[in-house]
Amino acid sequence: MKHLVKGAASAALFSVAATTALAEDITLRIGSGHPPGVVYAGLMIDYFQPELKKRIEERTDHTVNFVEGYSGSIVKVTEVLEGVQDGIIDIGGFCYCFEPSNLPLHAFQVMMPFGTMDPEKSLKIAQEVYAEVPYLTNVFPDKFNQVLLSRIADGGYNLGTSFPWENLSDLKGQKIAGAGLNLNWLKLAGVSEVQSSLATAYTEMKTNVYEGWIMFPSAWVNLKLYEPGPYYTLIGFGSMTWHGLTINKDTYDELPDDFKEILHEVAADYEQQTGIVNASEYDRLVDELRELITVSEIDPTVRKAWTESLADWPQSLADDLEAQGLPAKQVLNLVLDRAEANGYEWPVRYEIK
Repeated sequence: MKHLVKGAASAALFSVAATTALAEDITLRIGSGHPPGVVYAGLMIDYFQPELKKRIEERTDHTVNFVEGYSGSIVKVTEVLEGVQDGIIDIGGFCYCFEPSNLPLHAFQVMMPFGTMDPEKSLKIAQEVYAEVPYLTNVFPDKFNQVLLSRIADGGYNLGTSFPWENLSDLKGQKIAGAGLNLNWLKLAGVSEVQSSLATAYTEMKTNVYEGWIMFPSAWVNLKLYEPGPYYTLIGFGSMTWHGLTINKDTYDELPDDFKEILHEVAADYEQQTGIVNASEYDRLVDELRELITVSEIDPTVRKAWTESLADWPQSLADDLEAQGLPAKQVLNLVLDRAEANGYEWPVRYEIK
């Protein structure tokens, strides 16, 4: 066992078969490439870890402790999937945006921008899609030696910049950052895109590596991106559920059964918290930004024009992913249908054939 430190009812009984009968002292390495100022990473520290420790120690004879590795101190944002796979960390939170080759279909909501801005609704849509497409869950143990514990919702994406703008033409000639697939929201609309990550966002905005970011308000506030980016435009790209919390499968298999049961229970509650907290904080954070910088709402005609510029993109993605043997058309049509079933009306309804 690499990270599970066995408690000692009997030192001779050190086998997995005995774990359910013994009290154990369990230490888990947990982390993310993102800093705690990003909501899901903060919730890992403030909710997932203490809640797991509390419930385990109240309801079993086990104890649990964590070795923390946030802000890229153990694995960078691009290394979490591999880090969990190799056992460098036991539990990791990460964005699928940094795994375009390994998990190309998991960013399915990003393939349909201008969806719901409600993180709780985004999470519910994703949960329903995962329930109908087992591949989305099964690929983690099948290919990457880990178990998916939680899906993670983000706050609604808007556009923060160092300059004011009102129309798409105002963005031409400016460099705007994003991550993974959402770079296509910029490229297909004729805007110069730059791949980046929140770990370096403040410095790169400050030094004019780029002049803006596709970003949710929590990061603009918590990471003080409002300092180099004093303009925040409410365009409503959508709330995306495209992060995951996973555990190394070898570590998972060695856990006592009663520990596993509580782990899944806490992970499910943490999953819901990512939607609840992002939803409840959105208006407050936007109001906080209004006190600090210029916040404006984009004209609906500009939003619709941007949507229309992306109208053919989901079909193109679906065709490419189907050629790789992935159920992309099923997934994207489910996103459309589940969003509408949950009360969302698309500004331009994508067609996936």
